[in-house]
Amino acid sequence: MRQAAIYYKEDIAGILTETDEGEYHFEYTPEYVTQHPKEPISVTMPVQTKRYTDKRLFPFFEGLIPEGWLLDIASKSWKINPNDRMGLLLACCKNCIGAVSVLPIVKEEENE
Repeated sequence: MRQAAIYYKEDIAGILTETDEGEYHFEYTPEYVTQHPKEPISVTMPVQTKRYTDKRLFPFFEGLIPEGWLLDIASKSWKINPNDRMGLLLACCKNCIGAVSVLPIVKEEENE
């Protein structure tokens, strides 16, 4: 399982998860829902308490991943398969252009 904290401007908006079964979940944090109910990270993902679930990476997050020659450089530099969309998102989207940032959540056991 891989996870990322999704920031909108300076606030943590939610958590993106890729399960071991290959499903994707995005859930806004309760604090974000309360404090920013009208500031979604995307018009396709309105702020809500219900978790979003899909078998593919959500199109909004796909759109953050580099394309073309930049994708080639990123996948070769970090040795990430271009089909590993979550891996590319975690590696390339920490400081995106725009209001959204993706920061990997590293589990304790991964540090050892």
